[in-house]
Amino acid sequence: MQEKIIEKIDLRIKQFNNLKKDKHILKAAALIEACLKTGKKVLIFGNGGSSTQASHFAAELVNKFYFERAGLPAIALTDNTANITSIANDSDFRYIFSRQVEAIGAEGDAAVGISTSGKSENVLEALKVSRDLKLKTIMLCGENGKAAEELGIDSIISVNSSDTPIIQEMHLFILHFFAEIVEKRLFPPPEL
Repeated sequence: MQEKIIEKIDLRIKQFNNLKKDKHILKAAALIEACLKTGKKVLIFGNGGSSTQASHFAAELVNKFYFERAGLPAIALTDNTANITSIANDSDFRYIFSRQVEAIGAEGDAAVGISTSGKSENVLEALKVSRDLKLKTIMLCGENGKAAEELGIDSIISVNSSDTPIIQEMHLFILHFFAEIVEKRLFPPPEL
């Protein structure tokens, strides 16, 4: 059993080491920061576990990460079940996020799509609409970011793994990094 724990930890250490070299993380953080500096908002979306990560990241921006400060405008498009079920029922599940982007997205906002597979049709559709509406576009995915590359997404952060839990753990780390860097840059830390 101890060997299994060591193996699982070593796999994650390898992924963290890969993230050290990924210049897209800083690029994405800068896109989010620029959006918020100009009074724009961040729209975040994903399915399943990525849905909860979208909600978690929005809460970190709206409320706080490390210290009390003014709230930042962020919306998890995964949180409005009336919108999601209405769109899925009346149209197609593929459009549950893109229709919301059409309704509330504006030029200069940031759209953060999260998909462990990198192939989620509804996430890709929302990023396509976001790009067309001139939002800053960011995608967090697993090893398959090809579909996002074809869409011309501004920043694609691919975790080099096909293991869903590992991908999601790296995504959470990245989202926490975004929250921390944005908070510290937009609000000078209070005196201790």
